[in-house]
Amino acid sequence: MGDVPAGTLRLCLIRHGETDWNAEKRIQGHTDVPLNATGRAQALAMAFNAAHQRFAAIYSSDLARARETAQALAAREDEPVLPVPALRERHYGLFQGLTAAEAAVRHPEAYAHYLARDPDYAFDTGESLRVFAARVTACIDGLARRHAGQTVAAVSHSGVLDILYRRATGRPLSTPRDFEIPNCALNWFRIGAQGWRLEAWADRHHLSTVLTGAPE
Repeated sequence: MGDVPAGTLRLCLIRHGETDWNAEKRIQGHTDVPLNATGRAQALAMAFNAAHQRFAAIYSSDLARARETAQALAAREDEPVLPVPALRERHYGLFQGLTAAEAAVRHPEAYAHYLARDPDYAFDTGESLRVFAARVTACIDGLARRHAGQTVAAVSHSGVLDILYRRATGRPLSTPRDFEIPNCALNWFRIGAQGWRLEAWADRHHLSTVLTGAPE
């Protein structure tokens, strides 16, 4: 992928490893759920695969599942993990702790907004898609200013990766997600004066012997 031009951030964004709630297809949002055994194995495999890269810094969401994943990489790099609350998953309000099937039964009107990707719906006590996207993009723009000309890693969540993918490829927030976001895959972006560019998506060859998958 080459050298990093002056003024450009090369970002490796990684979704955290699997949790029990992922395996149950339960919506986590801001709920602080730790990695399960599969997630820890995924994190170690990811760290081994990424070890040939040199990162100027390693950032993470401040939620446990992301911090633990980032720590596996940081240990190999002998770098600290820098927690950033703005890299948290979207707050899903009244949906947190429910599976999609449970949410559809208990909150049918809210579920219709969820399926439609209504950009202004906030799950009563949560965060709208529009507000979430603004939070995420402001955070990444800040990293781009701080680390111009450098390569950094960040561990975050599927919703955050969804926002970055759409920003880099020009897809609107309201369109259905038609791309995978695997746990502990490597996703590469370049962010600078020329805009946001997606270099590589969902590199997960290092996970071939580890169970992968699970939404939100």
